[in-house]
Amino acid sequence: MLNTLLPILLFAALGLAVLGAGKRFLMWRRGRPAKVDWLGGLLAMPRRYLVDLHHVVERDKYMSRTHVATAGGFVLAALLAIVVHGFGLHNRILGFALLGACVLMFVGALFVAKRRRNPPARLSKGPWNRLPKSLLMFSVSFFIATLPVAGVLPADFGGWMLAAVLAVGVAWGVSELFFGMTWGGPMKHAFAGALHLAWHRRSERFGGGRSTGLKALDLDDRQAPLGVEKPTDFTWNQLLGFDACVQCGKCEAACPAFAAGQPLNPKKLIQDMVVGLAGGSDAKFAGSPYPGKAIGEHSGGPHLPIVNLGGKALVDAETLWSCTTCRACVEECPMMIEHVDAIVDMRRHLTLEKGATPNKGAEVLDNLIATDNPGGFAPGGRLNWAADLDLPLMSEKKSVDVLFWVGDGAFDMRNQRTLRAFVKVLKAANVDFAVLGLEERDSGDVARRLGDEATFQALAKRNIASMSQYRFNKIVSCDPHSFHVLKNEYGELGGHYQVLHHSTYMDELIGAEKLNLGQHKGGSVTYHDPCYLGRYNGEYEAPRAVLKAIGIEVKEMERSGFRSRCCGGGGGAPITDIPGKQRIPDMRMVDIQQTGAELVAVGCPQCTAMLEGVVEPRPQIKDIAELVADVLLEAPAPAKKPVPAKPEALEVH
Repeated sequence: MLNTLLPILLFAALGLAVLGAGKRFLMWRRGRPAKVDWLGGLLAMPRRYLVDLHHVVERDKYMSRTHVATAGGFVLAALLAIVVHGFGLHNRILGFALLGACVLMFVGALFVAKRRRNPPARLSKGPWNRLPKSLLMFSVSFFIATLPVAGVLPADFGGWMLAAVLAVGVAWGVSELFFGMTWGGPMKHAFAGALHLAWHRRSERFGGGRSTGLKALDLDDRQAPLGVEKPTDFTWNQLLGFDACVQCGKCEAACPAFAAGQPLNPKKLIQDMVVGLAGGSDAKFAGSPYPGKAIGEHSGGPHLPIVNLGGKALVDAETLWSCTTCRACVEECPMMIEHVDAIVDMRRHLTLEKGATPNKGAEVLDNLIATDNPGGFAPGGRLNWAADLDLPLMSEKKSVDVLFWVGDGAFDMRNQRTLRAFVKVLKAANVDFAVLGLEERDSGDVARRLGDEATFQALAKRNIASMSQYRFNKIVSCDPHSFHVLKNEYGELGGHYQVLHHSTYMDELIGAEKLNLGQHKGGSVTYHDPCYLGRYNGEYEAPRAVLKAIGIEVKEMERSGFRSRCCGGGGGAPITDIPGKQRIPDMRMVDIQQTGAELVAVGCPQCTAMLEGVVEPRPQIKDIAELVADVLLEAPAPAKKPVPAKPEALEVH
């Protein structure tokens, strides 16, 4: 009886799974076109899954080992079950192999069950709580059913009652793990996730690569939407990526806006996009809500606006404007989903089509258009901070080794101290450098993060045109946001440059022994990693190396490196200013104070502004350039070579 039922159950579940896969693929394809390497992506998928993805999962050792046992055991068990029980290939070796796979899967499922007994708040509950039972049922049922195949038990063991019980267990297991993969349920992430890795919209991230620059909009294409208004405005592989979400909540736990009580939860945002594509409401979402917003009050459809400025929709606008674009969610996601891309795409529609940038957003964008800087300052004052420094100008020198990108810190009195300190360092190292002066405009970073792609591209093209007149080997900036945009986002518009953050460049100068440095005499120091330097560009070591070179042993915060907590200054967050229960910089200052450090070393003007905005008493804030400038020593005068005595004139007798 069992030999008759198992093939029917297996192939029925597989047939339904294939049908569901086709239906789901057609659902994804409602999105806009995207160029992918169809065959190459599929061939690369196993390595991306086993290597690139595993590197992220491995950060949680418990879940890494659990996932290896459960997922590895399931894949082996499923394939062998189809061969042994589906096609009836009753071979003892295959039978023992299937028994081993079932045991491996069973052990993994026990660890899943243990995690689910006292789950972290970030984990979704509901259907996910039944997953351990389904995994256990699948592995146990096929284990018992395979014992006769392996010769451990006689073929007629147990009779029809055991066969009926096993049939129920197999039906439960295969319905969840086969049928549920494509029709919906906790295992949906396995099917969608594999294809997401194959046709990822940022394939450059695999193989140790990095891809963080936003994709440019084609503003001349009148047929393409400006940003994303409705779910089907996303590219189809973005929609596929949303379906890959495993609802583990790693993004939720890392999000500074969620921690601050602002109305953003990146996990729920991704699930809302899934709901929007299929049509329906968020009433069945089994995780944490957006802070301050009840579950069950939002709904949408594939062709309905995601944000309805006049009423309820899938997502409230303030949810999108709460994001600092720090990429902590993306960095932690074990399925490598691109949350920030989706948020900026939706912001683009609100800004470009609706003119709905909140609070000071519209004013800042108007200032950028009128004065080339977000503060609306007279452009002619861009070099006032350096009136006494005799800065060399590109218009005069034409060709230099280093173009020093000043950025809009030139209009901020606090950041001017950093700029002056860095100029002091450059001159001490005898660097051949110059600035653009009045030819420099805002890099466009804040406009792009606020969704104003048109203003960003206008600023970028004018900067590229200015720089094209001159020759230089590299650009150096004290601002990670300008550094990132120039390095990673100007390229699509024709501006290809070697760009360095000033900490990286100072590390190079120190390594080349171009600076004569003393030692830091102050108290203990901690270092705050800027998001746009660290998570966006992978630079964690150079700032610490510079600090070490001047005698500072960094007292690391618990959240440092790629897990550094955002200061709250990125993505236009201080401009849109969405309220929460607490301020992000205040939370970061708690992290700082826990180290006992008396001074915080920073490498970003936004970080400086946000951390100095925390009410005292608090540690002092100093940029790395200021700390280096403070310990510069006078270069020793070159030893004078002895002047050979002039030979005395020979007397002629």
